Amino acid sequence: MSDSRERRHWLRTGSDLAGPRPQPQLGQEGSAQDADIEQRPNQLPPAADPAAAMRVDPAARRGAAARQPVPALDVARVEPLLLTTVQVTTLLGGFVLTRASGFFFRRDARLFLVTSRHVLFDADTSHLPDEVEIDVHTAAADLARSATVRLPLYADGRGLWRQGEDSGGDVDVAVLEIERGRLPQSAVLQAFGPEHLLSSLSAAEVGLPVLLVGFPLGFHDTLHHLPVARHAIIASSFGLRFQGQGCFLTDGRAHRGSSGAPVVLRSTDKAAALPWKLLGVHSSRFDMGGRDLAQDESLGLNGAWYADILMTLTG
Repeated sequence: MSDSRERRHWLRTGSDLAGPRPQPQLGQEGSAQDADIEQRPNQLPPAADPAAAMRVDPAARRGAAARQPVPALDVARVEPLLLTTVQVTTLLGGFVLTRASGFFFRRDARLFLVTSRHVLFDADTSHLPDEVEIDVHTAAADLARSATVRLPLYADGRGLWRQGEDSGGDVDVAVLEIERGRLPQSAVLQAFGPEHLLSSLSAAEVGLPVLLVGFPLGFHDTLHHLPVARHAIIASSFGLRFQGQGCFLTDGRAHRGSSGAPVVLRSTDKAAALPWKLLGVHSSRFDMGGRDLAQDESLGLNGAWYADILMTLTG
């Protein structure tokens, strides 16, 4: 992405944690932890009742018998964009902490999982998971088939993810390299790459429609393990560092669970296997700290970090 208003990025690894991420001038909606993360209690599930498991409602039994098997959905019938994005579940000691969004980015022969930095580490809220979990499709002829892949965040006490910073401070984007051996051999996915980044700022401008692809409130196609897309528009001057940080604004509905979602624009190259341009990484919802909750609605604005940081993080 060329820009006369140069954005310089510096690479930091997960071992170089140096305090909390910078807070924007606008107040963020929700608690101190980013409101886009879907919180899950860190507790053991209630003990199962064996007797209850044996009881079956006769009406439910008849309904199950009457239902026809769901036909397999071939990957060729699915928009490739939906195969780039996965739900990111964070865990600590094997117990679920949060659920957010993330997407694949390929750099040469290497594959990365991209999400918001605060999904993997947030000192402000003591959010310190030790691994993440994603679901990967395993059969091109049947998207209902998938495998759960767990990715460690630490090795020998050192963080495995990469994060960045620029002249405005920490950038709320992180990448975690996925070793080939951790994926099923039959894994079916799509990944963005350097070719999907904008080469010119003139391709995007304020008011341009974009999509946020993710898992708002955890909602998605649970049968086929696919995300959903939400509509938004660019709400600040694209290419300019909003309030001095490496991000821009979008105007659209975003919910908890959307952190780490790709912000994309339809490409003019219709012949491409993945005809989308990657503009940014959704981070958080914005609000005015002094807003009168009784009289004023929330702004409905969101922050997204420019995607060109990925060239630094994956280099």
